[in-house]
Amino acid sequence: MTTIRIERDLRLPDDLRVARAQSAPHLGPRILFFSGGSALNGISRQLKRYSFNSMHLITPFDSGGSSQILREAFDMPAVGDLRSRLMALADESVLGQPDVYALFSHRLPKTAPQQELQADVARIIAGKHPLISAISQPMRQLIQTLMTSFAEHVPSGFDYRNASIGNLILAGGYLSNGRALEPVLFLMSKMVDVRGTVRAVVDENLHLGVDLADGRRIISQRLISGKEAPPIDSPIARCFLSDGATELSPDAVALPKRNRRLIEQADVICYPPGSLYSSVIANLLPAGVGKAIAKRPVPKVYLPSLGTDPEALGHRLVDQVNAILAPLRSDAGPDAKATGLVTHVLCDEDLPQHQCTELTERTGVQCHRMPLRLAEELKYDPDKIARILVSLD
Repeated sequence: MTTIRIERDLRLPDDLRVARAQSAPHLGPRILFFSGGSALNGISRQLKRYSFNSMHLITPFDSGGSSQILREAFDMPAVGDLRSRLMALADESVLGQPDVYALFSHRLPKTAPQQELQADVARIIAGKHPLISAISQPMRQLIQTLMTSFAEHVPSGFDYRNASIGNLILAGGYLSNGRALEPVLFLMSKMVDVRGTVRAVVDENLHLGVDLADGRRIISQRLISGKEAPPIDSPIARCFLSDGATELSPDAVALPKRNRRLIEQADVICYPPGSLYSSVIANLLPAGVGKAIAKRPVPKVYLPSLGTDPEALGHRLVDQVNAILAPLRSDAGPDAKATGLVTHVLCDEDLPQHQCTELTERTGVQCHRMPLRLAEELKYDPDKIARILVSLD
């Protein structure tokens, strides 16, 4: 077999490629995202109009909100971001499973008494809650079985306030499948006809840690993100994975083969908007990620977050890109070029031109400014981003 390299100029978006993808989304490009959090969910909802083949490797290291309650109760990885992305990619039309979608997306109230919330969960398990009784058999029985597994393991005093029913179902599936996430993620994907692939980057109960420029060390995502604790007041110098107490060596946590194969199949790789360290870079830390990305000769695009990211304190655009490159280079080897790991940065035209120029001069990575945000709010236009990503194939 002979391999040749072809380079071409692209218009973004490319109307022909977009139209082709929209007419046959089951043949759409395999766009791989390293992401967590909710920042990509709006784009994901639009992307499924053009491709049913997007791939999402998501951090299970979240330590805040209802995910933290499940982690403490069951010593398990965080599942909230996984469930959220599954729902973003689900078929939400009447041809899908709207009743199952409604149950998986349901949250218990934040302020109701614990006894009342526990009774609601018991009604779901018994098949008497309206949300579960609306689901036809045998799907209903399958969901009840997963919820029963959750109930059999739940500790006394479990806090049900604001709990996502989808998260409880994922926890039940995790516990009933040998403490593995992959089987229950696959099952939930089939239940709501997910238009893509959603996986945890690793199936391990770990935490994210960072060293700050002033010498302090912080372990736990919720203490880094600035959402449930005061924002950090010193720039992040590096990040690492931890068992909750100490730093793990880079080789201690390996990218599973099934996820390496996703990278090897990707037509486009995207580092999407989201909290820089806890949502994006966290997925780049397992051993093998950098090597796999370096070997894949496809567009590798960074979409920096709009607005203020508390985790990117003091970071210009070049600092953000170098933060992404750091773990990838560490894994891929000292000879890995920046442009082999990030080929392009696409940013909104509001970003000053000098930041784009500085990035290209210092790293060689091409930077492109264009109108990408919504007119009325500081968010990317989801359809415009989806059309651009499809055009890169």
